[in-house]
Amino acid sequence: MRFMIIRKADKNTEAGVLPSTELIAAMLKYNQELVQAGVMLDGEGLQPSAKGARIKFSAGKPTVFDGPFAETKELMAGFTMIQVKSREEAIEWVKRWPALDGDGAVELELRQVFELEDFGCEFTPELRSISENLQQQGAAKSASAKP
Repeated sequence: MRFMIIRKADKNTEAGVLPSTELIAAMLKYNQELVQAGVMLDGEGLQPSAKGARIKFSAGKPTVFDGPFAETKELMAGFTMIQVKSREEAIEWVKRWPALDGDGAVELELRQVFELEDFGCEFTPELRSISENLQQQGAAKSASAKP
């Protein structure tokens, strides 16, 4: 089972305040534990919403809204992707998040990622083949684009 740990934005992340050396070290230690346990798939911090955009579709037509966005409680500051055996195991990993983050008042959200099997019979063998092919192409392009 794959889960995304979503680090919610706060006034500091939205202001572009960079983490302290101590917090970076604590996050790296946490990530190292995830890697050593074989559960970490990916993780990144996100730039403030002032550098982002929202694209809203109405009647199929996109409208672009530049950031920043007012409601920080609805924004993400980063994410970690993990693969574990159960929701309970995922929660145990989230509980180990570094206490230094957000001066001890960080908000995290845990969301399970859909797996191909979750889509049932609507995800036909033809569609599954297309999806797997796209994933392989994306992984190959991503690997070749790294310096």
